Amino acid sequence: MLFPLIDENPTRRWPIVTVGLIVVNSIIFLAMLGLDPVEHNLAFTRYGFVPARFTSAVQGGPAIDLDLRDLLGDSPEAREVLEQSGVETRVNLSANLSAVSTTIFTSMFLHAGFAHLLGNMWFLWIFGNNVEDRLGHVPYLLFYLFGGACAALAHWAAVSGIAALLPTVGASGAVAVTLGAYAVTYPRAQIRCFLFLIIIFMTVDLPAIAVLGIWIGWQVIEGIGALHLGMDAGVAWWAHIGGFLFGMAVMALLSRIIPDTTYSAVLARERAYQFDPRQRDEFRF
Repeated sequence: MLFPLIDENPTRRWPIVTVGLIVVNSIIFLAMLGLDPVEHNLAFTRYGFVPARFTSAVQGGPAIDLDLRDLLGDSPEAREVLEQSGVETRVNLSANLSAVSTTIFTSMFLHAGFAHLLGNMWFLWIFGNNVEDRLGHVPYLLFYLFGGACAALAHWAAVSGIAALLPTVGASGAVAVTLGAYAVTYPRAQIRCFLFLIIIFMTVDLPAIAVLGIWIGWQVIEGIGALHLGMDAGVAWWAHIGGFLFGMAVMALLSRIIPDTTYSAVLARERAYQFDPRQRDEFRF
C-alpha cells in the first residue's frame, strides 16, 4: 500500500478554495451525523447522483422509484429504525433534467463515512493547493466543479443494472481531476509516501508521476475488473478514471492559456534574467 503524506512543492497563493472545499465537505458530513439511518439514506437518495435517474431524465422517461430497504444493506439496526419510524420505504425521484443535473454537484459534498471523507480531503489538500496556485482561485473552483461533473458522467456511462439505481456520493471524482492536473503540471515534484509491504512500514520519496501513475493504474485495473465481473456497484472506479483523464487533458490546455505565476516559475524567470555582465550590452534598448 502506498499512501501520500506530503509533497515538496511550495505555493505562492494561500489555497482559499481548497481549504473552503474541505471545510464545506466536513461541515456537511458532521451535520449529517445527527440524522438517523432513514433520514441519512433519504438525503443520499435525494441529493446523491443516481445514474438511472439521469438516464430517465435525458430520455424523457418516468420518475425513478427506490426502496430505502435496498440502500440499508444488511444492517439490522438500520432496518429496525426504518420499521419503527413508520415512514414509506419507497422514494419517488423525479426525472426532471434540471433537478437531476443539480444532484451531480450536490453529490460531491456528501460522504458515506469518516474514512471516505478523510481520504478524499487528504488527497485534495496535498494535490489541490498546487493546482489552485497554478490556475488561480476562480478558475480552479470552476475546474474542480466541472471536472467533478464530468467524472460523474463517466460513472453514469459505465454502470448498468441495479448499480445504476444506487446513489453515488463523494468528492473522489472531483479530487481525481486535481490528481490528473497535478500529474501533468508537476510530474517531478517529490511526494513523501507511507509504504506498507506485508510487515514493513516505511516512508519513501517518489516523483509525483510515479505516485499518481500507480494510483490511476490501480483504478483502471479495478474498473476493468468491475465491468468484467459485473460488480460495478460500490466504488465509482470510472468516475476516478474519467476525472483523472479530464484533469490531465484540460490542465494541459489551461496551462497554455493561464500565465504561470507559481513560485517555481517566478524563480526560473528571475534566474533567466541574471545575465553574464559581459553580455549586458547586447540587451540594451
